[in-house]
Amino acid sequence: MFENLSDKLDRAFKVLKGQGSITEINVAETMKEIRKALLDADVNYKTAKTFTDDVRTKALGENVLTSISPGQLLTKLMNDELTALMGGSTAELELKASPTIILIAGLNGAGKTTFTGKLANYLKTQKGKKPLLVADDIYRPAAITQLQVLGEQIGIPVYANPESKDPIAIARDGIAQAKQNGNNVVIIDTAGRLSIDEAMMVEIEQVKAAVNPHEILFVVDAMTGQDAVNTAKVFNDRLDFTGVVLTKLDGDTRGGAALSIKSVVSKPIKFIGTGEKMEALDVFHPDRMASRILGMGDVVSLVERAQQQFDEKEAAELQKKIRKNKFDFNDFYSQIQQIKKMGNMKDLMGMIPGVGKMMKDVEVSDDAFKGIEAIINSMTPKEKENPDLINPSRRNRIAKGSGTDIQEVNRLMKQFDDMRKVMKQMSNPAAMANMMRRMPKM
Repeated sequence: MFENLSDKLDRAFKVLKGQGSITEINVAETMKEIRKALLDADVNYKTAKTFTDDVRTKALGENVLTSISPGQLLTKLMNDELTALMGGSTAELELKASPTIILIAGLNGAGKTTFTGKLANYLKTQKGKKPLLVADDIYRPAAITQLQVLGEQIGIPVYANPESKDPIAIARDGIAQAKQNGNNVVIIDTAGRLSIDEAMMVEIEQVKAAVNPHEILFVVDAMTGQDAVNTAKVFNDRLDFTGVVLTKLDGDTRGGAALSIKSVVSKPIKFIGTGEKMEALDVFHPDRMASRILGMGDVVSLVERAQQQFDEKEAAELQKKIRKNKFDFNDFYSQIQQIKKMGNMKDLMGMIPGVGKMMKDVEVSDDAFKGIEAIINSMTPKEKENPDLINPSRRNRIAKGSGTDIQEVNRLMKQFDDMRKVMKQMSNPAAMANMMRRMPKM
């Protein structure tokens, strides 16, 4: 996500590195490179020009303190302006009404139905809501089936009427069912439509008028770049939507849509999709995204993702086992599953300051844990519970059973032993204090 843009901005900042002061000449040269980087990322030309003009004006108006360099000052200004460009603050969903009605609109193939499932899952697991999904795409039978499959997968009911060809009636009936069954959020998945198809645009306007939604979310494929922004403008003129959802931000996207859309349509980005899994949905935080674009990481989002997979009771039990040095391969396997649920591995690494740049040319497969999982799954229940039982002959058997070699099994056993030692020390306050006291002498 935004790797090319981050690289080019980093190169642009190098113009100011080693400079003792900010001057019109070095700022102009830097802004020229930044504008070029933004245009290469498919940012709207007017947006790119206004942005660099604003940064230039503010940079020339700043006094550089002796404690910071011109490059550091410009990074700070860029961070502030990028945050403002993408909306300034996080835009929350309006969820006070019961039921809250959310209408989903967008082009064919933008990922509306998948997003509808993700949003329902988010509202159920993160907001404690009781959603109902409404299958209101009367033109694509597979969309109804897809939504029903997603609903079953995440344990959320779906209202559908495959016999009806009236999207207004389906939407109204879905809302009536929600009221009857006590669902406090109704998410209506509408058919994909082209902005040039007048009949389809009129139809969604009529659905909007009939159900009077509290939120209208426009779903757009981030990989379409500037076309996404142009399409959003046309849809906004007709629907006056309340927010934008950018899907497929985990793909080969240049980032232009995320950087341009707020300035062009004056509507906030509310969510971003970062994968196919139902958990791969993030609330859009402009300040955090600006930090990631500038290669400064996003530790807050990383912690939040970890907390979503965090079970207090399970963690307390694990803590007890670590103190008694009883941490075993069952616990290790469980921790791997929690990490996997947090999302795409390369995306997670990109949230750690400095790591994103180091990893830009490294392919990190989502199957990175497969070898470890295979080795653990080839152990007997007793071996998993008591790793000390695993002698050389058992290691050979595990290697054959997991389709790996003995070196990989030995490597995992050593890493596991080292991890257990560190965990044991960290759970012992006296040992930790002793370690801290020794650190300055090291």
